[in-house]
Amino acid sequence: MDEQHAFLAETDSAQRLDVWLTERLPACSRARLQKLIRDGLVLVDGRTAREHRRLQRGQRVTVTIPAPKPIAAVPEPLPLAILYQDQDIIVIDKSPGTVVHPSAGHDSGTLVNALLHHCPGLTGIGGEVRPGIVHRLDRDTSGVMVVAKNEPAMHSLSAQFKQRLVKKEYLALVWGVPPTKGSVDAPIGRHPIHRKQMALTARGRPAQTSFEREECFGLAALLRVRIHTGRTHQIRVHLAHLGHPVLGDSTYGRRSSRALPLPPARQMLHAARLDLVHPTTGAPLTFEAPLPADMRTMLEALRALQPGSI
Repeated sequence: MDEQHAFLAETDSAQRLDVWLTERLPACSRARLQKLIRDGLVLVDGRTAREHRRLQRGQRVTVTIPAPKPIAAVPEPLPLAILYQDQDIIVIDKSPGTVVHPSAGHDSGTLVNALLHHCPGLTGIGGEVRPGIVHRLDRDTSGVMVVAKNEPAMHSLSAQFKQRLVKKEYLALVWGVPPTKGSVDAPIGRHPIHRKQMALTARGRPAQTSFEREECFGLAALLRVRIHTGRTHQIRVHLAHLGHPVLGDSTYGRRSSRALPLPPARQMLHAARLDLVHPTTGAPLTFEAPLPADMRTMLEALRALQPGSI
């Protein structure tokens, strides 16, 4: 059922209509309200308006929020490692090889298909009954992801990511021996030729990555990586730029795996920890995901190559 809201402008307003409404409908993002205005679902004294309109005292504003529509993706009873769940969010440990969103060539078997099955009570985000994907992990990256279950949670989490309040920590097995600690501050954008890839470019968006070396195996090392921005392929691009690409990364670190004790089946990158604030209670939350089996096996094999290993 559609939601109906009515407001009365008590004074002349210097604010735009869309900004004025965000204070009265905090569960809706400004982008969502702008779309409602453009779709003619926000009326001022019974007439459609534009988002930049200023209200005068005594004017009546009505807002119709359509009932959320089902999306094309269908629920699928796929296994899902759930770390935490309540009425607002679900936190999962994404397995390697799982695509997050349905797309060309991946119209089923995605994380969204699994979430639709495991979260049957979704109330709608952006006018659709869907889980709120706030951030993504590459198909072959494993680890912690938080997903919003409703529009207010999506709005809050999106703001936290935008304001860089969420702390993201990864574990990466990389080629070579990097310094004990270091950082990269270099903008990332689309590769000028290979458009499906990312690259360091002056026209890109700011990107900051820092790391500490956890273990060293001579030909490879284990790094704990923190990203302070959330650019596509950020860790993989920055580490490749340093000359220490992620093991198994066929896009940014094409190296022969013959020197390794076993060939990596995917990029050895894992989202190990996520710190955020609960979108409703404001409580600080920390979630951790253990290393998946393939990375544990690779670590054990690398350790076994070290002098003195039995």
